[in-house]
Formats: sequence, C-alpha cells, structure tokens
Amino acid sequence: MDQPKIAVFALGGTIATQPGRTAGLVPTLTGEDLVASVPQLDALATLEVTTFRQLPGPDLAFADLEALAAAIENAASNGADGIVVTQGTDTIEETAFVLDRIVASDIPVIVTGAMRSSVAPGADGPANLLAAVRVAASPAARGLGTLVVFDDDIHAARFVTKAHTSKPSAFRSRPSGPVGFVVEERVRILTHVTRLPPIGSSAAPRNARVALVKLGLGDDGALIELAANHGYAGIVIEGYGGGHVSGLAAQAVGRVSRNIPVIIASRTGAGEVLSSTYGFPGSEIDLAARGAIRAGWLDGIKARLLLTLLLRHEANDIAHHFALWGGGTAASAAP
Repeated sequence: MDQPKIAVFALGGTIATQPGRTAGLVPTLTGEDLVASVPQLDALATLEVTTFRQLPGPDLAFADLEALAAAIENAASNGADGIVVTQGTDTIEETAFVLDRIVASDIPVIVTGAMRSSVAPGADGPANLLAAVRVAASPAARGLGTLVVFDDDIHAARFVTKAHTSKPSAFRSRPSGPVGFVVEERVRILTHVTRLPPIGSSAAPRNARVALVKLGLGDDGALIELAANHGYAGIVIEGYGGGHVSGLAAQAVGRVSRNIPVIIASRTGAGEVLSSTYGFPGSEIDLAARGAIRAGWLDGIKARLLLTLLLRHEANDIAHHFALWGGGTAASAAP
C-alpha cells in the first residue's frame, strides 16, 4: 500500500531552537533537521519538507500565514494527503485560526510545536511532530479544518488556546475540550466540528491593522479613540462580563463605530456575548444601538484575527461573518 503524502512546513519556534551564540535559545533547526530527529516518521508517511520561515512565534505576520496558506493549497493540488506546520507555541492558536479561515482544501492541516527545546530534558518536539504526522495522515481528520495536535490531544482551531506559559500540556480547548486524541498509535476523533466556509482571499491583501483593547475598572474609552485616531482599520474590545463597557467608553464606541468596525468580545474567555438582556448605557443593547458588532463566542484574540482577515481581503458584510460565530447584529443573526 502506498504511504500517505504529507507536506511539512517548518516556521521556527521552540521546536527548532538551540543555544545561540549569546544567552538564550534561538530557532536554527530546519524542517529537515526536525524530521531527521524522528526516525519513526519513515514508517508513517512520505514527507516533503520545507523550511518556510525561521522565526520566533511572535514575529509571524498575516502576510506569512497568507503565503503559507497558498503553499498549502499548492501542496494539496499536487497530491498531498495532509499538512503539518511546526512553529512557536506563542502564536499557534492564531496560526491555526487564520489557516482554518483561509485554506479552502479539506485535507487535514495540523499545527504543532514544542514547549521544551531540543536540548532540554524531556524535549516534547519529536513526540508532538510524530503525533501531528499521524493525525495528518489519518482519513478521520479530513474535513475538520485546521487542527492543533499537542501532547497527544487534538484541538479544533476555533476552540484552542494556549493556557499555560511553560507546561508541555499548555493547550486547552474552551468550552468543548479536545475533539480527539492519539493513543497507542491510533487517531481517535470523538467530536466532529462543522467547518464554516472559508473567507475568500484576494491576491493582494490590503494593509489593515486591528487594535485589541482590553477594558478594566474605571476605563473611560480613551484607548478606543486613540486607536481610531492612529490609523487602525478596526477595533476589537474585550469588555466586561457579557460584553459590557462603561457609560463613558460607550460614548467612545458610538463615535468610533461611525467610521470603522468595532467588535465587542468578552474578557472572560468563555461564553457568548449577550444580545438582549441588559439596557443600561454600555450594555449590549446600548452598544448595538451605537453601531457595535458582537463577537459571539469568539474571544478577543480570535475576533481580532477574523476582523483583520475580513478587512485585509475586503469581505462584504462584516456583521454577517460574525453572525456565523453567534455574534453580529440583530439583522445579521444566524438562524
């Protein structure tokens, strides 16, 4: 039987780090180095390896991920059965969500990395890479969109977050938990997510900066207006509780939303932004009347990613796209 063909794209990150010439670790290992460190991969798949970037996770940008998405589509059209992306864990949840929104192919796209470097005791990179290739080669993962495989758990891009700074089990999925796991060399998918249609991409994305503003006690909304006045194309606000802001901040939302989209998420990290419960100034009903769009159950990080992609690729009807995630406006609400 022919082995599945898996394309591996290495972007850098902890999984690729070694001690540098000065203090600290730097990403220097290539994709070929990573694959060579896991000889068991030869029995799983035929690998085509590309060192796509050599960057720490925080240095990845939207343009890098859009170029990666194009390379993934090209690999799929050339017969790849699955994709594995290795990168820094700091932005794995962001890479996974972006790829999930712009890659049209239904082959498995798996993102993984490491919390411990290749020279650390108990380095987890080889085990994560092995599990990721195993999932990418599994027909059970097809059609689920982009997944994060880490510590033998399988996470859907829409749910996954990095929830610890240093543990090998750093990734969590809220509110659902992992969609599956790897055990005894088998891939188990327990929960099937319905993939939403990807965002149509343009050949030349426009530059669109989106600010993420997290509110705290006594916030008067000054940062909201500051972002709008410094050229940001949109703003995502992590509000209190069910998606609330102070009365003063609500006035800022009203002024800013006349010119750029303002998305209201919750700083709690779980639950859905409310739509019709509270009516005080700064409540969800009041903010909707001032032109704000609800993020639904997307947290602030993912809401910012979605809004940025929509603006970069000039998608129509931003409220409709957020309605697919339980948000939007009353007029755009999903059935």
